[in-house]
Amino acid sequence: MGDLEIRAAVSDDVPSIVAMLADDPLGAERESPDDLTPYLAALARLSGDANQHVVVAVRSGRVVGPLQLTVIPGLSRKGATRSIIEGVRVHADERGGGLGTRLIEWAIDESRCQDCQLVQLTSDVTRTDAHRFYERLGFTASHVGFKLPL
Repeated sequence: MGDLEIRAAVSDDVPSIVAMLADDPLGAERESPDDLTPYLAALARLSGDANQHVVVAVRSGRVVGPLQLTVIPGLSRKGATRSIIEGVRVHADERGGGLGTRLIEWAIDESRCQDCQLVQLTSDVTRTDAHRFYERLGFTASHVGFKLPL
């Protein structure tokens, strides 16, 4: 892992990020790697928001994993700030080598730097391997999540 860099994502990284987002059965249904326009617009919007951290893991000049961390100030829990981890992917060639752990550890460390008191994430109910991975890192399945497509 010595040659791994985690840095802010830039527009040149978007094709690699979108390819990884689309590289599984769920992502294949909801991502569109053939049209990068909405992804580039989203990255520009996210990059202008100090509470958004879109990063990529890079090895030997190649993007091998993205992650988005959102910091949310709040009123509940005595005014606690929390972070949400989203869009974590590991390139197929890198799976099983500890990269996912490194990305999540980066997110937890950055959450501490942002004075967050809680880190949370969601994972599709069908991603049982991911659930075991998050539990090994200390996360607990403590809530039931709901979504409403708009």
